[in-house]
Amino acid sequence: MTLRLCHSLIALVFVAGECLLPVPPAAAASVFVRPAELEHDVVFWRRVYTEVSTDGGFIHDNERVDVVYEILGFPEDLPPARRSQRIDEAKDRVVRTLRKLGSRDPGPLSVDEQRIRDLWPARATKEEFTDAAERVRYQLGQSNRFREGLVRSGAWMPKIAATFEKKGLPRELAALPHVESSFNTYAYSKVGAAGMWQFMRSTGRRYLRIDNVVDERLDPYKSTEAAAQFLEQNYAVLGSWPLALTAYNHGAAGMRRARDTLGTDNIATIVRTYRSRTFGFASRNFYVAFLAALEIDSNPERFFGPMDRDPADASQMAVLPEFMSMRSLVNMLGLDMEQMKRMNPALLPAVWSGTRHIPRGYELRVPPNVDLRAGLARVPGNQRFDGQVAETRHQVQSGESLSVIASRYGLPLVTLAELNGIDKPYRVRAGQVLVLPDKKAQSPAATAKVAATSVESTAVVAQGKPAADDRYVVRRGDTLSKIASRHGLTEVRLMALNGIRERNFIYEGQVLSITQAASVAAAPDAAAVVQAVVEIGSAPQGPTAATEAAEPTSEGEAEAFGPTLVPGVQAAVSADPSDYSVAADRSIRVEAAETLGHYADWLSLKASDLRSLNRMKPAAPLFIGRRLKLDFSKVAAREFEEKRVNYHRQLQETFFAQFRIVGSEMHVVRPGESIWLLAQTRFNVPIWLLRQYNPDVDLGEVRPGTQLVIPHLEAVQGGSAAT
Repeated sequence: MTLRLCHSLIALVFVAGECLLPVPPAAAASVFVRPAELEHDVVFWRRVYTEVSTDGGFIHDNERVDVVYEILGFPEDLPPARRSQRIDEAKDRVVRTLRKLGSRDPGPLSVDEQRIRDLWPARATKEEFTDAAERVRYQLGQSNRFREGLVRSGAWMPKIAATFEKKGLPRELAALPHVESSFNTYAYSKVGAAGMWQFMRSTGRRYLRIDNVVDERLDPYKSTEAAAQFLEQNYAVLGSWPLALTAYNHGAAGMRRARDTLGTDNIATIVRTYRSRTFGFASRNFYVAFLAALEIDSNPERFFGPMDRDPADASQMAVLPEFMSMRSLVNMLGLDMEQMKRMNPALLPAVWSGTRHIPRGYELRVPPNVDLRAGLARVPGNQRFDGQVAETRHQVQSGESLSVIASRYGLPLVTLAELNGIDKPYRVRAGQVLVLPDKKAQSPAATAKVAATSVESTAVVAQGKPAADDRYVVRRGDTLSKIASRHGLTEVRLMALNGIRERNFIYEGQVLSITQAASVAAAPDAAAVVQAVVEIGSAPQGPTAATEAAEPTSEGEAEAFGPTLVPGVQAAVSADPSDYSVAADRSIRVEAAETLGHYADWLSLKASDLRSLNRMKPAAPLFIGRRLKLDFSKVAAREFEEKRVNYHRQLQETFFAQFRIVGSEMHVVRPGESIWLLAQTRFNVPIWLLRQYNPDVDLGEVRPGTQLVIPHLEAVQGGSAAT
């Protein structure tokens, strides 16, 4: 079901004059269908989760997962290298047998070879055995980890279920952390996912605070609310819970592409027949693994015998009114530092070591028997602070780019790069320590200039106000020369005021500064939304198929890779549902914040070449949503896709370093309203984000009565080292 159709079928609900979003169907048993065609897959994951511990595993076919050739078990003290050797030997034995069965004359079979032959239908062809020889895979057992997760789940299940039910989401989704993290709130993976819900930084920043003081992905309460928003958006885009859930792993864009390619939203058809280089083993098995986890969670005694889950978390919470020292606060509350660490996993090491204060506004959790109000009152005045400890260094975290770091500290990208001797394309690596400028040396005027130039702004408009006389909203048919002439400027001057390097780099709805004062005022703050154009090529790369191909052979390796219960990368690389791929006819759909100049740069061509290819007049604008033919004579389609994705990823990371999504609302377009003015002047939402929330709406053809989902934005508290 498309987003537009979904909204047209579900009546709007009005409460006290407020428009509430239509909610997806709640916990009806049918929303998580269990197709008969996938039953064998569900049974396989049930075996993985309940029959074999991490001291063993299954040698199996990676497509027909119910074909299990051998179950391995290892002594606890067996060295990792020896364990890997035994696994390889077992896989080699199976591969040799399958190749023999696929040969022209296999001859007599040994007892073990006949056993493997009997796992396949009698009508299986030699070609099938030859193909199967390429699909032999090892799956680590998970029964001990799953049981531990069941015990831990008692602390968080009530909160998760209540959060999801409040948003109208199916209660069964509360079992998803079994697949993601075994309900481990401290879970980190080497690919950058973190917390009970295993959010990647790029996805988590949309909903959570993630900086060098606080990582709310590790907060079970905050991350649960973020997961609910993420899943709700997936459902709005896809209209099916099996697809929305699989999108948690594969991304909404990937699942839309799978659905549209096959012309169906049938999860069994997609799992069995969809082929894509990114739709690997983890994506294909994510939904069936969830069904297995849901079955076990609903009746754990059947599989593990009598067991007691942890009691529901009963901690109390207080919002800190000021910055405070953790050590001072712990002393005043009479608590143990380690106990506080367990209850506040989102606070990062700098807070516990004392080099950073607990930030103002942080929701601190303490045991239920602590008199939190009295303890806070006892903190002496000299241990209460108006601001954060100033930083002079920043250690690059996995997934961070230089532009994101510059944005967080309110610095120009170029300034930070020059200070640290980093040249274009401004690449940094995890663990690298960057020097930060001395904030005390900056005057107010310099600070304003820093904010104004921290990104090359293409649109900044104050909340609720129309474009002022010092700004101009680009209309259909406009050119830079026409706009410049209309406002008494030269074309060169207009380009300089707006950081435009090529005269064709404008698009309908773009807000241009037409005075020097307007360009200086374009500073991102709590009342402004920045549509940023960032440096191409410096975006961090997401997890690759190589991660998924790695097969954990022990619990330690599983923790490093995962720590998920389905192998591979389990958190979606991005929450962006836009499709940046090249179609079979070598065309793409134009997305917001893209220009012909971008495409030309990524293809090593001239913009005029693309205009000629698409029979576009020299001054014709590029419209979002239209299909555009491309020329891949100099750059391969895959390389183009990578550059395009990196551009959007970094643009979004820069934005979400300053803002996060805190909900959404429905807006029905009225007569006289333009999509561009709605985005830029009323709701302060970047066009690309509005596009993501309305993927099936043609933004160029919005008419009165069109229903739009509008995300609500909130400035990240402080947004810099001051937090």
